[in-house]
Amino acid sequence: MSSHRQDAVRRLAAPDITGRKGGTPIVCLTAYTAPVAEMLDDACDLLLVGDSVGMVVHGLPNTVGVTLEMMILHGQAVMRGSKKAMVVVDMPFGSYEGAPEEAYANAARIMKETGAQAVKVESGPTVAETVAYMVKRGIPVMGHVGLRPQAVLVDGAFKAKGKARDERERILEEARMTADAGAFAIVVEGVAEGLAREITEQVSVPTIGIGASAGCDGQILVTDDMLGLFDWTPKFVRRYADLRGEITRAAQGYAEDVRARRFPGPAEIYFAKAG
Repeated sequence: MSSHRQDAVRRLAAPDITGRKGGTPIVCLTAYTAPVAEMLDDACDLLLVGDSVGMVVHGLPNTVGVTLEMMILHGQAVMRGSKKAMVVVDMPFGSYEGAPEEAYANAARIMKETGAQAVKVESGPTVAETVAYMVKRGIPVMGHVGLRPQAVLVDGAFKAKGKARDERERILEEARMTADAGAFAIVVEGVAEGLAREITEQVSVPTIGIGASAGCDGQILVTDDMLGLFDWTPKFVRRYADLRGEITRAAQGYAEDVRARRFPGPAEIYFAKAG
């Protein structure tokens, strides 16, 4: 055995994230593939294998059609590509809303087959009991309040939440219940800024904002939105690149070179050895 063996990088885990409450903001992005996970790993504390993969990668109209098998496949890829960041896998629609025992079985399958450090569930009014059930049995759980993409068929569209008083109280209570049930962190999506700050102040675990408030304990964006891969992005996204433009220009340049027989050139061709 080599005496120069390097110690393995320790991957962040749920207690590390929980311990960041009120401290340096937690950096989170989504990842669905090994190469992207590798590129994001150094910059991020947490990589979320979001069920947004259904829309971003598979072209689905919403996240409702995402399956457990899809989440496991992409979770495995992200684990292969990352080394340091905590990896959390979304539980898809229909995999946790029933009996807690069924939710636990599905979560355990995700954990076993991907090696991820946690799962995430959307924290509707009936989910706190399930969160507690899973946490007590050794599965770290991240919650999600506010705009819940899996509820799009009930809401009719992706709408910001928490503007009306009764809705604010309901979301705040769901956040409290989720934290009390043992979630190690809570995503707060698409809510009024003041409500996001109030949730952050009232719950004992970190809040991860998306379309919420800079006062949250961390932030997350869909990586493909942040990189400018789509021609439209939500109001709460800041584009840090224009990869859609770069890819389009690269494809056009390639097409022009192929049609003009400029590609492949001498540098890209194999030649037989002389003699």
